[in-house]
Amino acid sequence: MPQGHAAETPSKVKIGVLKFGTVSWMLDTIQANGLDKAEGIELEIVPLASTQATTVGLQAGSVDLVATDWLWVSRERSSGGDFTFSPFTTALGAIMVPPNSPIRTLGDLKGKRLGVAGGPLDKSWLLIVAYALRTAKIDLRTETKQEYGAPPLLNERAKQGQIDAVLNFWPYAARLEAEGFTQLIGLEEVVAELGAKGEVAMVGFAFSEDWADKNLKGIQGFLRASSKADDLLATSNAEWDRLKPLMAENDPSFTEATFEALRRRYREGIPERSAAQNEADAKVLYQFLRELGGEKLVGPGTELAPGTFWHGGDQ
Repeated sequence: MPQGHAAETPSKVKIGVLKFGTVSWMLDTIQANGLDKAEGIELEIVPLASTQATTVGLQAGSVDLVATDWLWVSRERSSGGDFTFSPFTTALGAIMVPPNSPIRTLGDLKGKRLGVAGGPLDKSWLLIVAYALRTAKIDLRTETKQEYGAPPLLNERAKQGQIDAVLNFWPYAARLEAEGFTQLIGLEEVVAELGAKGEVAMVGFAFSEDWADKNLKGIQGFLRASSKADDLLATSNAEWDRLKPLMAENDPSFTEATFEALRRRYREGIPERSAAQNEADAKVLYQFLRELGGEKLVGPGTELAPGTFWHGGDQ
């Protein structure tokens, strides 16, 4: 029997994810292709019902990793937590308008009904507010009538013409794109105007620094496996065809156009920059979020908490 790491016990890594979230596509790719085993880890996926359930699970120690944003990690750190963050995707939301909409610019949103996913403290919303103040000299908070709601519900209301435009997370924006909606503005454009030097990964994997120090083989193995899964998803259409049933689950209006829009946007969001480059941009965006969202959003920290981005994973 060959000696070496084949005989080693695999490191267990438990990740909590939303059952129908886009992270599950990448995790499925890891397991279907044995990328976890190749990296000497044993990946356990714990499906959770809500975003709040994922962070609660991480805080309670019932899972080792979750997908969330660096803002949550920074807020936890500035309140004494030891969580840290490794980027997963640079795909961001967009304001979408229906086919043949008269809305062509942010200024055209004046007096219109705008759906906003995630609520008044959603980071995408606040960054767009900052952008509109800077570029169009309008305050979308007072110049539009906002309707907050769950992403699928807002998509339905936009399709029925009950709202004039909708700011939604990227998978939902992609679904509207597949139905003929057009993008009024994407967050990528917004963050560049606000001072980001490149595409910023807002969402990533959060985990305890203490856990990572004790399970270095596990966390590095997981991040390498996720990077290999993304390489596969970036190049293999066959891999996406295999994922199609998982993507269509829980989505009654799923079509070939939906599939293609989701695949394209996912591929565009695969991060290409280092943690250090992402961190530099996050520090810039943090100041806008702090100014507009206040302590309710960012916690007591006046700047992005040191250690928010994990550098132990830079290979």
